[in-house]
Amino acid sequence: MTERLTADLASGELLDTLAEIAEAASQVILPYWRAGGEVFTKADDSPVTLADQAAERLILARLEALYPGVQAVAEEQSEAEGKPDRAADRFWLIDPLDGTRGFVQGKESFTVNIALIEARKPVAGVVSAPATATTWRTGPGGGAQMRRFGEAWRTIRVRNRPDEGVALLSHSVTDEEATRLAARHGCTRWQGTDSSLKFCLLAEGRFDAYPRTGPTSEWDTAAGQAVLEAAGGRVLAPDGSPLLYAKPGFVNGPFVALGG
Repeated sequence: MTERLTADLASGELLDTLAEIAEAASQVILPYWRAGGEVFTKADDSPVTLADQAAERLILARLEALYPGVQAVAEEQSEAEGKPDRAADRFWLIDPLDGTRGFVQGKESFTVNIALIEARKPVAGVVSAPATATTWRTGPGGGAQMRRFGEAWRTIRVRNRPDEGVALLSHSVTDEEATRLAARHGCTRWQGTDSSLKFCLLAEGRFDAYPRTGPTSEWDTAAGQAVLEAAGGRVLAPDGSPLLYAKPGFVNGPFVALGG
């Protein structure tokens, strides 16, 4: 039902729908958090929990019911069934629980991510943080917004780069590498943070850069990139071009996400 998807994207109704789905998935995840549930190991040695699987089932079922026939590329489905050989011109990218390692450890920085990709670019995206009951999204008519679950949306925007910028880095890098990466992008300080929350914190204007050197999957970044770009930021490949999607294997190379 591509006509309905086109109409809902143009009207902004799609963004309300995606936010509702992401927040519903968050409610599915929360009972598993800090509950000591079983953790499985995937082929790439990364963890997966029953929460990941239950949230993804909900997201896929809701999207298929509303927009049947639109291709969905989702993390757990791709692990179980294999990644598709190619992507349609328009498709969903879904990470039902980004930051699973932190989730298993009882940390708060895990997220639900749903993005719509069109012509290799993220044109709509929603990120929800179940532990803090917060959602960020691309806004109807442009811009980016955030809200606490059930509250009104408010506009967010990246900040102008301060004299002493602050970078966000993955916890997987060493302190020495983090300091070097932060300095490369004009930041004198850095902070470690998990998941796609990094894109959202840049979009809020709280930080200034998120450089990434190691590989990530496209579902890790698409929704966060959509929100950050809508807030006035950028996500760039090493050659300075925008980070694009539907790459071979749905894998990202190095990139940097920038605020103002």
